[in-house]
Amino acid sequence: MNIPKITSIAIALKVYYSHTEIGNKEIAELFGKLSAATVSKLKKMVMTEMIKQSVMSYRMYKINTTLAYIVWGIDVDDLEKRHKKLIELGLDE
Repeated sequence: MNIPKITSIAIALKVYYSHTEIGNKEIAELFGKLSAATVSKLKKMVMTEMIKQSVMSYRMYKINTTLAYIVWGIDVDDLEKRHKKLIELGLDE
């Protein structure tokens, strides 16, 4: 499955650092408007990995944020460097 593009670096960092688990609302914030089927596929990818790694979810219909970013290929360290550079250049979103 192709992973959608994040809406912005700042939002991706905000979602990552604000939530230990994310659901449909946060996924929509992260990627923008998606079909219910796409959101379901994204969550299923993460849930499969959560089962493999024995990571528990504390709320129904939520997925582990850290693992979600790893599964979706979102590199938080890279986003932080880019965000810092945008701030230095005065181009922060």
